[in-house]
Amino acid sequence: MSVEVITFGCRLNLQESAAIESLASSASRRTVIINSCAVTAEAVKQARQTIRKLHREDPDRQIIITGCAAQIEPATFADMPEVTAVVGQAEKARGATWQSLLGSPDALASKTAFHSDIQQARTIETPPAARMDRRVRAVVQVQNGCDHRCTFCIIPYGRGPSRSVAMGEAVEQIKQLVGAGHREIVLTGVDMTSYGHDLPGKPSLGRLMEMILRHVPDLDRLRLSSIDCIEADPVLVDLMGSEARLMPHLHLSLQAGDNMILKRMKRRHLREDSIAFCAALRAKRPEIVFGADLIAGFPTEDDAMFENTLALVDDCGLTHLHVFPYSPRSGTPAARMPQVPVSVIKARAARLREAGAERLRRHLESKQGQPQRILAERGNIGRAEDFTPVLLPEGTAPGTMFNAVIAGHDGRRLLLTDASAKAA
Repeated sequence: MSVEVITFGCRLNLQESAAIESLASSASRRTVIINSCAVTAEAVKQARQTIRKLHREDPDRQIIITGCAAQIEPATFADMPEVTAVVGQAEKARGATWQSLLGSPDALASKTAFHSDIQQARTIETPPAARMDRRVRAVVQVQNGCDHRCTFCIIPYGRGPSRSVAMGEAVEQIKQLVGAGHREIVLTGVDMTSYGHDLPGKPSLGRLMEMILRHVPDLDRLRLSSIDCIEADPVLVDLMGSEARLMPHLHLSLQAGDNMILKRMKRRHLREDSIAFCAALRAKRPEIVFGADLIAGFPTEDDAMFENTLALVDDCGLTHLHVFPYSPRSGTPAARMPQVPVSVIKARAARLREAGAERLRRHLESKQGQPQRILAERGNIGRAEDFTPVLLPEGTAPGTMFNAVIAGHDGRRLLLTDASAKAA
């Protein structure tokens, strides 16, 4: 029987879904596993809607839910008649969980038999790296959980405390992936810059990156997912300026550009820290491109505070924005603060997206006539080193890496010159 995995949310969920798909490769009946997200109330709502839709389409199919929403709100999903089982975050990485569930689901004592307290987790259960072998780019989890308590964020309750993968284990996984043909590795986690705090000797994220680059010489590209700029260690910063195999693209967890709002969010940086970090990295690597998460309409945010966040887009030189209209999450301190009207939140989010679209347009135009090193992915899309998508000729083989000259853009992707297209 077939098993389908549906993923909501972040890159870490994507990596974990690939592992689940491998671990749950056999089932006694048709099965859908939903790897859920809980970053917003809307994400939880989408998971519930998907469950009901899947059941209407095929009432005989069993539906299992896991992920952050399932960890935080197990009763919500266990009470749904369409749901067969609710699997916790710790349990979803274990082959034994899926063998028990998929081999004989009728033997379940309760829908939440495979769900424990994630706050008690102290290690990461990492699946074999070969289970990511269908992608040109592989995502490797090196950290999970978070010890911080930002006032708007529910994720620590779904992911547990910060835990790190040992450096040797991470390097070995990446060796296997590169040996299997992957040309780019993306390191991911929940709070990546806390990497190593729980390991002997307390190695930093930069130290891990240094070890990967040293011990996996055949790796073409190493990339980071989202990081917290205030906790970026000196080795990481130096590597960004000196190592050509480390890609010139960082996505920053900034959230706001006003110091009072940052304080009320319980963030660990000021707007000046964000600006200084981007300037320092750009001085070391002029071609570097920054993305960022920004929240519009956080509680108590007035017009002047919002303008400071809007100005941060230019002050930091951000290119790729992930804009989140603030959504209160029950159980978080921010949900008890004075709320901004929904209409104002939507208007501010729209202005941030407009600013992001303008910055992206300027970035795309700046590449016209410039040579780029491109890695082909599936669907005739490639990625430049700074993560900008590039439209490729039909039939370009995934995994092909080549130099090309940029002719222009279509508003979202770079386009190649005819000569470059033929070369590709």
